[in-house]
Amino acid sequence: MAFEGLSAKLQDTIKKLKGKGKLSEKDIKDAMREVKLALLEADVNYKVVKDFIKNVGDKCLGNEVFESLTPGQQVIKIVNDELTALMGTSESKLNFSDSGLTVIMLAGLQGAGKTTMAGKLALQLRKKNKKPLLVACDIYRPAAIKQLEVIAKQIDIPVFSMGDKVSPVDISKASIEHAKNIGCNVVIIDTAGRLHIDEALMEELRDIKKNVNPNEILLVVDSMTGQDAVNVAETFNNNLDITGVVLTKLDGDTRGGAALSIRSMTGKPIKYVGVGEKMSDFEVFYPDRMASRILGMGDVLSLIEKAQAAIDEKEAKELTNRMMNQEFSLDDFLTAMSQVKKLGPLNKIMEMIPGFNSQQLQGVDLSKGEGEMKKIEAMIQSMTSKERKTPSLVSSSPSRKKRIANGSGTSVQDLNKLLKQFEMMKKTMKQFKGMGMPKGFNKKGLFGKLPF
Repeated sequence: MAFEGLSAKLQDTIKKLKGKGKLSEKDIKDAMREVKLALLEADVNYKVVKDFIKNVGDKCLGNEVFESLTPGQQVIKIVNDELTALMGTSESKLNFSDSGLTVIMLAGLQGAGKTTMAGKLALQLRKKNKKPLLVACDIYRPAAIKQLEVIAKQIDIPVFSMGDKVSPVDISKASIEHAKNIGCNVVIIDTAGRLHIDEALMEELRDIKKNVNPNEILLVVDSMTGQDAVNVAETFNNNLDITGVVLTKLDGDTRGGAALSIRSMTGKPIKYVGVGEKMSDFEVFYPDRMASRILGMGDVLSLIEKAQAAIDEKEAKELTNRMMNQEFSLDDFLTAMSQVKKLGPLNKIMEMIPGFNSQQLQGVDLSKGEGEMKKIEAMIQSMTSKERKTPSLVSSSPSRKKRIANGSGTSVQDLNKLLKQFEMMKKTMKQFKGMGMPKGFNKKGLFGKLPF
């Protein structure tokens, strides 16, 4: 996961400081040395590291830390504030046109993931009630136009193409009129890239910029390339005056150096990050939330937003009511599980929970939890409708248990475990009902704002 190595080392360093009642100047200097090494190992730009350590060190050596009753917590606050400032302080929103049509131009090297990001951005904007149009301006890379068309079909977004014989400048100009004609209000231009930066590439991009006057020029860079990503960003910015950066493959980069360096080196914000292979694995970049995750302080706001987007509020409320009224069946249990699964892989959810330390899960196979959920689904789906509504029919019948276990590819022991857990949950709900509504069960139902 992103920042895994850096996160573990920073948390270890801070843990040492928190264990001390008072901090000496030597304690601060030793900690800053460890932080410096951790940042360099994460492939953060040396100049950025040098400035960061100076800023943090100067503030940590101030009176507010030494005179504080909790100096360790003061240091955490300083490091958190400086990490946040390094990545841009706050969310940087897209600049939408007041006139009705917003033009977004994507640029970057070949292989950075521009075409996929164009689709992900279009999907993100449609969720915000925008009407995007994808424009195929990469006429050089084999099958680039076809790739964009396939992505557009997957997410049901219109795409504009004039083939590979028309110049990208003419295609981009024509797309503006086409968007107006079909009622789209956002144009996303997928431009060509190269394996390396050259003058021909920059000249073409400057021509497109001059002719369509985009509201946003977003540079797509592969975070896995580390320092090279920063060098690429600086060059594109010098030539195009980009308005922001989209970092791809952040989920696969355990170092995260590019995310911590780009803003400082270019002065341009990271606006979005790609965090997985699915078209929905695309997030707005929040510097404060990312800093909080790195330091093991969690990201509850993102977890709440994810839950609100994924979990059906009406369904959750109905499930709660059935639970409290002792009407909860195995069908409902299956529905509740499917709600939680919508939040995504367990490792990504764990990152958002305060106090999470990636080192605590070393050697732990998180896929086992997801595997258990699949086994439960298979067992419930192997039951008849009557058995799901009345699990006692299964509990009292060895032949039914054997049939369900065989049908789901599980064992009778697995089935017994499921039935026992289900009965325990019903008993707990019965106790809650006698005591009144427990804390956390609000008007929105079982899940409330959180997914558990």
